Amino acid sequence: MAARRNRLELLARLGYAARGAVSLIIGVLALLAALGRGGGATGSKGALQTLFSQPAGAVLLGVVALGLFGFAMWRAFQSLLDADERGTNAKAIVLRIGQAVSAVIYVGLGVFALSLLFGWGQGSTEGGEESARDWTAWLLAQPFGRWLVGGVGLAVAGAALGMGYKAWTASFTQHLAADAPRWVTTLGRVGYVARGIVFLVIGGFLLLAAWQSDASEARGLGGALASLQAQPFGQALFGLVAAGLAAFGAFEFAEARYRRIGAPDAGRVAEAAKAKMA
Repeated sequence: MAARRNRLELLARLGYAARGAVSLIIGVLALLAALGRGGGATGSKGALQTLFSQPAGAVLLGVVALGLFGFAMWRAFQSLLDADERGTNAKAIVLRIGQAVSAVIYVGLGVFALSLLFGWGQGSTEGGEESARDWTAWLLAQPFGRWLVGGVGLAVAGAALGMGYKAWTASFTQHLAADAPRWVTTLGRVGYVARGIVFLVIGGFLLLAAWQSDASEARGLGGALASLQAQPFGQALFGLVAAGLAAFGAFEFAEARYRRIGAPDAGRVAEAAKAKMA
């Protein structure tokens, strides 16, 4: 049992590092673009493609892919087994649903990384934008589709506000070890502000897509960054957000070291659930 938990902890920590690598690449590429040194606004899939194109990229991408699946598994533990002991109140349920969605997203990224490694269809750096528009179009085609897309947009915007709250209160520190340096908190605050801004833009575009019933209005992470860059005085904001995303990547590497990982045993959780129902 202890060996199994140690393996889970290792995968979870590798997962935080993999998530950090993706965010760091996105931030650095955007920061280079803001400084006129190349780079560009891209999303998670573009970051994976950039990593794959580097020397020893296949090895690096293989490690990151493993980490992405590990992070997805950790998210599943957080959601289904309440690894962070959030409880079952309304706020906790919302957060755990978000973690379940995150697990699905990171499984998708892991599969995309494997597709690059094994040549299953490399796609383009616009893959994130195409994906956002495709699932938005699918939702719009369903009964009450505009309301569904609008609901997702509100949920994303709500998540953005939650990130801002995390940055303001530094509530994320409750999951860090006591010996975590103070600079880790600073990186987390800056990173969550930047992510909050990007997610707020993504949510806004989804609301616009719902209002106009037009899937082409939807944006992924890369599209949200590009839209910031296109605004008046957007270059400065784009640069600040890019630096913030890079800071979040560094924070995730710190989380890989200092995050408390304590997933409960699935059997024990099942027994407790049966006892409550009895």
